[in-house]
Amino acid sequence: MAEIPETPSGGAPADQPAGDNAPRLMIQSQYVKDLSFENPRAPASLLPGQARPEIQIRVDVRAQQLEAERYEVSLQLHVEATAGGEVAFMIELTYGGVFGLLSIPQESLQPLLLIECPRLLFPFARRVVADATRDGGFPPLLIDPIDFVTLYRRRQQQARTGSQAESERVPDPVAGDGAPG
Repeated sequence: MAEIPETPSGGAPADQPAGDNAPRLMIQSQYVKDLSFENPRAPASLLPGQARPEIQIRVDVRAQQLEAERYEVSLQLHVEATAGGEVAFMIELTYGGVFGLLSIPQESLQPLLLIECPRLLFPFARRVVADATRDGGFPPLLIDPIDFVTLYRRRQQQARTGSQAESERVPDPVAGDGAPG
C-alpha cells in the first residue's frame, strides 16, 4: 500500500514548498501553428513495391515572452522522406504552446523553456506527424523521443563558439543511426 505524505494545514505535501512563491509551470494552451504535408509523387509513391524511404528530421525549439510570466514555446519539426533519390513526402510542423511560468528563478528560465516545455509538447506534435503521414497514404511515422537536453547543450555550445546553426538534426527513426543527414 502506498503512503500518502502528510500535509500541513495549507494542503501541500510536507516536502513541497507552500505559498505563492513556489515555482510553477502551467500549460495554458497548445496548438498546431503551422502544418504542411506534401506528397509530390502521388500516386506513384504509394504503389506497392516502392523502396522504403530514408527519413531525415530536423528539430528546432523557439521561445518568446508574451507578457510577464507567460511564454510561447514553438517546437518545429521538418521531416523529409526520400526514396530512389526522389522526395516521397515532406512535413513541416510548428506545434506551439503557451506556458505560464510562476516564480521561476532567472537562471532556470531558459533551460525550462527550451528543454522541459518542448518535452511536454513533443507527444502531441508526434501524433500530428503520425496522423499526417497516415492520412497522406503512408504508414504512420512515429518519431523517436527527442533528447531536448542534448539539443539545448549543442545550442549553448554553438552560441559560445559563435556558430549559428538554423536547427539540429536528430537520428533517423527508421535506420536508427545517429548520423546527421
